[in-house]
Amino acid sequence: MTRIESWSPGRLARVVSMLFVAAIFLVPIAGFVAMAFRSNDGVENGSGGFLGLGDIAWSNVRYSWSQVNGFGPEGGLFTRWLTNSLVVAAGGAILAVVAALPAGYAMARLRFRARRAVLLITLVTMVMPNTVLVIPLFLEVNAVGAVGELWPVALIMGFFPFGVYLSYIHYLTTMPKELVEAARLDGLGEVSVFWWIGLRISKQVVVLVAFFAFVANWTNFFLPLALLSSNQKNQTVSIGLQQLIGASPLFNPTVAAGLDVKLYMPQLALATFISMLPLLAVFLGAQRFLIRGETVGAVKG
Repeated sequence: MTRIESWSPGRLARVVSMLFVAAIFLVPIAGFVAMAFRSNDGVENGSGGFLGLGDIAWSNVRYSWSQVNGFGPEGGLFTRWLTNSLVVAAGGAILAVVAALPAGYAMARLRFRARRAVLLITLVTMVMPNTVLVIPLFLEVNAVGAVGELWPVALIMGFFPFGVYLSYIHYLTTMPKELVEAARLDGLGEVSVFWWIGLRISKQVVVLVAFFAFVANWTNFFLPLALLSSNQKNQTVSIGLQQLIGASPLFNPTVAAGLDVKLYMPQLALATFISMLPLLAVFLGAQRFLIRGETVGAVKG
């Protein structure tokens, strides 16, 4: 008896159902990626067969890229936006790790007044929508004359309460009290305990905090929109995609008529696809730590 013949009807039905659900999600994604490799005429005429795969050509990508990266008074704005996004997303992620680990350790292994209140405030700010803070943050940044600059965006993105909570759970479940007390008896201060013991077991949580912070920073739209709209060259790719859509003949023919580049669906799809590649690369790099991270907090000891 073969392996397939040994499957029960229930198991076969589950597999077919999962494949059907996967197809519902994957087929549109495949069509979107394929569109980035198609020509304007092919998309308009509906040629290329299933998902337009017959219309795919590398020459289409080169043309679409020339249009996307040619956007702007001098061109090259899209590349600049990608670089800006990498700077603020990576910078904010590094700051988030630097701030979250000691804060999480302090809440997990130190006993001080208002400890519960600090933890509660962390949880509240973690679920608070980012849009609530955009206007107060804009007023503060404007007061120091830094609107349009990248550094305040990266600095604000370093505020990542979810990373503090992840660090808190990590140290609470993986760093036994006995180990901390033994280190204290040996004469180590709290900073030394964190430095010599806490950081040595923090590789997994560092990757988790950095990953989630990077994704949150890269996809953040309202904060860069509020702080960087006055400086087109310092904008991030999330704002840039909105500008590309607004300059497309499909959505704004009046604006598009005055541009040297033409941004149709293949060009917009290519720009969106390229903007997703850093997230995909970060996910693949952190994948094994993310799988291990699913058990953080599940087992104590």
